[in-house]
Amino acid sequence: MSSREKSFIPPHTHCRVCGKSMPLGRELCSNECREKESKAQRKSKRMGRLYLVFLVILIVAMLIFTFAGQR
Repeated sequence: MSSREKSFIPPHTHCRVCGKSMPLGRELCSNECREKESKAQRKSKRMGRLYLVFLVILIVAMLIFTFAGQR
């Protein structure tokens, strides 16, 4: 057996959450990883909304102080 035959790795992908090897065509390996991915996506959306709200509040405060300082 040649070294080429020994090192053959069949086509596969890796789970986006845990990194386990799995057959082609799948993105996540288990329901546990699906739940973790779903929680992470919800958390990311929530943080994005919080940053947006903070940015809007900051801009409004800057505008108020700018126009209040001109009087």
